[in-house]
Amino acid sequence: MTNPRDGKKNRAAVIYNPVKVELKKLRKSVTAAAKSAGWGETVWFETSEDDPGQGVTASAVRRGADVVLAAGGDGTVRAVAEALRGTGVPLAVLPSGTGNLLARNLDLPLSNLDASVGAAFTGDAHPIDLGIAAITRPDGITSEHAFLVMAGLGLDAKMIKNTSTRLKKAVGWLAYIDGIARSLPELKPVRVHFRLDREIVRSMNVHTIIVGNCGVLPGGFLLMPDAKPDDGILDVAALRPRGPFGWAKVWQKVAWENGVLRKSAIGRKIIDLSKDVRDVTYFTTRDLTMTVDVPQEFQLDGDEFGVAASVHTWVDAGALTVMVPRG
Repeated sequence: MTNPRDGKKNRAAVIYNPVKVELKKLRKSVTAAAKSAGWGETVWFETSEDDPGQGVTASAVRRGADVVLAAGGDGTVRAVAEALRGTGVPLAVLPSGTGNLLARNLDLPLSNLDASVGAAFTGDAHPIDLGIAAITRPDGITSEHAFLVMAGLGLDAKMIKNTSTRLKKAVGWLAYIDGIARSLPELKPVRVHFRLDREIVRSMNVHTIIVGNCGVLPGGFLLMPDAKPDDGILDVAALRPRGPFGWAKVWQKVAWENGVLRKSAIGRKIIDLSKDVRDVTYFTTRDLTMTVDVPQEFQLDGDEFGVAASVHTWVDAGALTVMVPRG
């Protein structure tokens, strides 16, 4: 395909994590798809510990890439998306990790490499939102990062920190169950002071508070049933189990109500008639500020991001374009 802007052929760039992908297989698929679509030669960039994706993606954009394919885990996809924010250059996701959170939430192919690659060259461009998190550390230093799916403060971030990387490679998302077990000794409520859309500051005790651009967790658990990646809104879930059966009520809400009942009309009527589970509280916002009395672990899209004293999150509506299979 010829780029009408300069008369040259369109060209793709691939950002890949060498630990996560089978490079030979990936090159073969991308080369065949580019040739079939009439595109020029693809440029390739490898991520590293020093550059998980932002720097090489910026280089790809400067070199005129018309689409950027991200091949790696959720961390690679997040880093590439962060660098593509506001550029107009679309992202194509080639799922290669354990969670593949964005791919699951967008119903993208998870195990068909050729279908994922094909969408980059012949698919439809779909704008989605990005969540932005400005994290302030206990020493006062602040850094800004993007997230595609979810940001979490408290227990869920502890779980991710305590999950074995080796176990994740062996059993996939089930390794998070072990991470939860390792986090139980640290299971204490956190006092959070928060402000939605710059309204009055409120406070509550929570075990974890999760800000979502999307709603599906690893294993298909639907934490935020109303979250959509293209609605210009962030959904917030506060888990605050109370009493001896608190966690059972949280599980009932997430696994039974959200995961089973909401899938049918009768189930949704049952939910409407049922007493609301106060152990899970939902909010929606475009701008959220959270401050904790005691600094807590923080995570973005399933990767630990250290300890935060406060976090300011907001939605950058339509800031990223994602390639999806045509139709």
